[in-house]
Amino acid sequence: MSLIQPTPPLPPADLPALLAGLRRALPGIAARAPARDADGAFPAEDVAALREAGFLAAPLPPEFGGQGLGTTPAGAAALCTALRLIGRASLPLGRLWEGHVNALRLIMAHGDAAQRAAAARDARAGRLFAVWNTGAPGEPPLGIAREGERIRLTGRKILCSGAGSVERALVTGIAAPGEPTRLVLLPLAPGERADLSGWTAQGMRASASGAIDVTGMELPAAALIGPPGAYESQPDFAAGAWRFAAVQAGGIEALLAALRAHLLRLGRGGDAIQAARLGEVAMLAETARLWVEAAAPRAEAGDAGEAAIAFTGLARTAVERAAMEALALTERAIGLQAFLRPQDAERIARDLSTYLRQPGPDRALGHAAAHVLAAAAEPGDLWD
Repeated sequence: MSLIQPTPPLPPADLPALLAGLRRALPGIAARAPARDADGAFPAEDVAALREAGFLAAPLPPEFGGQGLGTTPAGAAALCTALRLIGRASLPLGRLWEGHVNALRLIMAHGDAAQRAAAARDARAGRLFAVWNTGAPGEPPLGIAREGERIRLTGRKILCSGAGSVERALVTGIAAPGEPTRLVLLPLAPGERADLSGWTAQGMRASASGAIDVTGMELPAAALIGPPGAYESQPDFAAGAWRFAAVQAGGIEALLAALRAHLLRLGRGGDAIQAARLGEVAMLAETARLWVEAAAPRAEAGDAGEAAIAFTGLARTAVERAAMEALALTERAIGLQAFLRPQDAERIARDLSTYLRQPGPDRALGHAAAHVLAAAAEPGDLWD
């Protein structure tokens, strides 16, 4: 049974009203963030606030009662804004909602009619979705054994954000060594199969990240979503990285807000050096925002291809660099207090530093460089 109750979705075309509702919810989410900063914590009240604002159903296509945030090209700009705003209020919550968007996107893209309809019902009912792909080092990958119209699972996934609270999780597994991965949709009860003890990271403590052991779990074969290799299908697999970069861009904005509040509180905004640092962080936050806003429509376009993957690689790298520079400037400006709890800057910096560690950053930049090398267009026209 869902922990949160359904709410009627907004009309599909009413994106301004949807975002306005989110903005009304954000101050409460941001105010609760310090209290959520604890190992194993899960922001249940904040997920409920997203549900009440319509954001658990919003990623669904309009024909399923959503606004198409992440499942239609028309929703790209609003999705980008939502990811950034939620990340500004709470990076752990932003991570969880980005995973929810990704899961629904995959089901809508690769599921059959019955699977899409069931996922839509669950999202409208307030159930949180996730995608868990990381296997435990040194252990066999998650196994899928087909037995007639049933499947039996073995193995574990780690780094599962929302473990113990997510009720619908897409996991990757294989039926035999060397075969492409398959997607399996797990129905989970609160607390089921979750072990949060291994998540000892300095940041993103409120994401309830942990391990999930699926050994012995039996499901109908209808739990298999899409054909083999669906999870890694391009361009979505690589171009979709813009979404976590958008959440990170919101984290840079949160860092800027914390630095500004610090300078105002101490009356040091008039100091030329401190003002220059604040100006540089403001520039970096705007740089990150412009990059993700440019990447979103390219990646979400119906005809997205290699150029979208390459541009996304540049965007995620630009956001990472902007964040690293902003972190260094903020720490220098605030000094020792930037490392002392319960300072907002300290918590935001820990969460942002942890969230920046996404897989394959050099590979993404190398792919973008290869695209630039092979392109016939002039440098200023590469992405037109």
